[in-house]
Amino acid sequence: MMDWLTLPFTFPFMRDAALIGLMIALPAGLLSCFLVLKGWSLMGDAVSHAVLPGVVLAYIAGLPLILGAFVAGLGCAMLSGWLQGNSRVKADTVLGVVMSGMFGLGVVLFTAIQTDLHLDHILFGNMLGVGPEDLRLAGIISAMVGLGLILKWRDLALLTFDPVQARVSGLALNLLNYGLLAMISATVVAMLSSVGIILAVALLIAPGAIAFLVTRRLAAMLITSVGVAAFGAVAGVWISFWLNSAPAPTIVLVLTVLFVLAFAWRNLATRRAQAAG
Repeated sequence: MMDWLTLPFTFPFMRDAALIGLMIALPAGLLSCFLVLKGWSLMGDAVSHAVLPGVVLAYIAGLPLILGAFVAGLGCAMLSGWLQGNSRVKADTVLGVVMSGMFGLGVVLFTAIQTDLHLDHILFGNMLGVGPEDLRLAGIISAMVGLGLILKWRDLALLTFDPVQARVSGLALNLLNYGLLAMISATVVAMLSSVGIILAVALLIAPGAIAFLVTRRLAAMLITSVGVAAFGAVAGVWISFWLNSAPAPTIVLVLTVLFVLAFAWRNLATRRAQAAG
């Protein structure tokens, strides 16, 4: 029985895939809670799509791809935030336009140049091909973003639930908002080599949504979200071995199943409470 459970992780590439999944689970799980509570779920989607033109331009300029990805993602996030605050257009519309525009630009640039980059690896990740540099980068970014969120989670909580009180308390709201956007961009960069652009949004939304369904306290929600992200990463990699499937989409499927189960459990608990009342 134990051999069946541990066999996938006897292979180094499977261990590395699970390890990078665990690394990105910390910042993704923490950020997911604030994105869900602030109604910023589409922001994660926008940033993940926006990094593509940055990756291509960095390749053309001979710069590190992660630098281009971070600059493009941060620029998209800040542009979206500025447009939301200075336009009558609703937030989801702004994000949809910016996201599709940046992604379209990236595809046009990619097809216009001769490159040995693999678009499917950029879009969907390549967890089974991560190397020491990918692990080191993911570890550094995860540690920095995770530490920042842990130190500032109370300020971010006040900003999320009561912006007026946060302003009265003297918090630098713009700094917190843009700091959160920068951390989203950095986390997407950490995910680039593992789950890719398209699937990164699932890890930025699903863990927080699941935690929101099973708990009502923010501290517990943060811990639950990180746990869900970590479990989804390891379970997805393990299942992908036996199904002979790609790990990244399998992780997304695991998180989707967990969300459905959490949703069903919450509905059942609500009905029982109503019946008892």
